[in-house]
Amino acid sequence: NGVPLLPIPSEGDARAGRETTRQHPSKTMKLTVAVSALLIVPAAGYAFVRPSSTRLNSAVAEPETVVHAAPQQLTRFDRLKKTYKGPRKDTTDDGLDFSYADFDDAVQATEYAFNRNDVVKGTVVQYDVSGAIVDIGAKASAFLPTQEAALIQEQGDAIESLVDIGSELDLQIISEEDENGQLLVSVKRIEYRAAWDRVVARQAEDAVFEAEVINVNRGGAICLVEGLRAFLPGSHLTGMMPTEEIIGTKLPLKFLEVDQENNKLVVSNRRAVVEQQMSDLSRGDIINGMVKALKPYGAFVEVGGMSGLLHISQISYDRIDDLEKVFQPGQQVKCMIIDHDKVNGRIALSTKTLEPEPGDMLKDPEMVFEKAEETAARYHERMEAERKAREEAARDIVLGLGDSLDDLTGDGDDDDSVDGEKADPLADVSDNLDSLLS
Repeated sequence: NGVPLLPIPSEGDARAGRETTRQHPSKTMKLTVAVSALLIVPAAGYAFVRPSSTRLNSAVAEPETVVHAAPQQLTRFDRLKKTYKGPRKDTTDDGLDFSYADFDDAVQATEYAFNRNDVVKGTVVQYDVSGAIVDIGAKASAFLPTQEAALIQEQGDAIESLVDIGSELDLQIISEEDENGQLLVSVKRIEYRAAWDRVVARQAEDAVFEAEVINVNRGGAICLVEGLRAFLPGSHLTGMMPTEEIIGTKLPLKFLEVDQENNKLVVSNRRAVVEQQMSDLSRGDIINGMVKALKPYGAFVEVGGMSGLLHISQISYDRIDDLEKVFQPGQQVKCMIIDHDKVNGRIALSTKTLEPEPGDMLKDPEMVFEKAEETAARYHERMEAERKAREEAARDIVLGLGDSLDDLTGDGDDDDSVDGEKADPLADVSDNLDSLLS
């Protein structure tokens, strides 16, 4: 261990030492001082221990035994000083409108349970990197993620643009407590349910509303209705195609399908346009339209976003062998409305009612369109005259029947009486009269 051991002297060494001592007394003194120093001063943490035997056999180095000091005992003053927390204040409930017992009862009666899907009030206290810290009265502040801060968000919106510090919000708990006791909350979930409630109410009213186109795809367009994404089929777009040019456009719409359970929302622009247009249309009106398609049974004419049928029998009083010789797709025409179905948005059109002379549509259709209003006025006059003539004829029939009945009642016969009372002479002809007057 690095500690020198003293060799055991032999008899020869001892004899030589005595002789040396007698010859050199100063050297003997130096040796005695050195040995004493080695026995007193420890070397490298070790001390020389004298053997229990009086006879010197060897010098052995042993490790020093470490002795820990006993802990110092605190005095009574030190103990009092350690537990002292300042002067005590006497607390009473004097001057308060409630007692400590009342406060304790109120605390016991208050429920602090925060369960998933519960709706609570919260105050925004701080912005965070990916959301906001909200105080909802729980043991730890709740966290509102940015994607849950609002139903309607633009791409890249920051939390600062969605909620304000100090604002009080209705929040839905959407998670269990984590290891720190923190909950996740959402504003979006509450707004989502409220949006569906408004959509269902609108569907019940069956009213026309406006919505913005936010995207298009191969099948149609996507519109934002009360914050919800609604599908607008391309077949229900009026006067336009589902291209990127219509993104950002607000269109009048009506609901086709509302299915909250499956999160399905389908709308129609054609239904809204047809309803608006049909409310202003009536039989006998002259409208402008464009030929959209030709079929063997007639032509389809677009009228203000609606599709009307111009049947081949309503084009001209003359026979038509080839419809393509009369109309071409894209041609502008004038027609008279002879019938309409406002519920389904169907319109029946006619051009033969606008012919000054039978066959003019085949000979000179442009002249027919130029004189359409004038010809239509004459047509209405003619129809009114025919209506009055029918009414006069019906009246004459009724008066003639009345005279015949008077002659029958003047005969004094009792054959028409039933149980002593005369039968109603008009009972058998009432249905015929109703049909004539109608």
